[in-house]
Amino acid sequence: MPGTPRRTAGLRCEDARRIAQDVLSAHGVGTRLVDDVLLVVSELVSNAVRHAGGVTDFRVRCLPDSVAIEVSDASTAAPRPPGTRVEVPGGFGWVLVNRIADRTEIRPAHDGKKITAFLSLAAAT
Repeated sequence: MPGTPRRTAGLRCEDARRIAQDVLSAHGVGTRLVDDVLLVVSELVSNAVRHAGGVTDFRVRCLPDSVAIEVSDASTAAPRPPGTRVEVPGGFGWVLVNRIADRTEIRPAHDGKKITAFLSLAAAT
């Protein structure tokens, strides 16, 4: 199944959410899952913009059993795990992504890393 067209230069959260909404709508994905996908999109894109040099690639794909959200950025550093000192801002979005997604993957990319979050279509029924 086709995914999103690639548009990454200056990608903002609202642009990414609109793109994701269009893909999900085209595949008839239910409202409950759409809300979860849009939250994960917002967290991953905002983290890439704030902490990782910006989005270098963005895709949302509807697979046979899940929705895959792929966000690549320009940093090789992994998202910050929970337990980081309170004085250091952030860190909560990654926890949220991992609670909502059924599975996440972090892979090295040519110019940074790619994070993929998978949300089960079964949860949408």
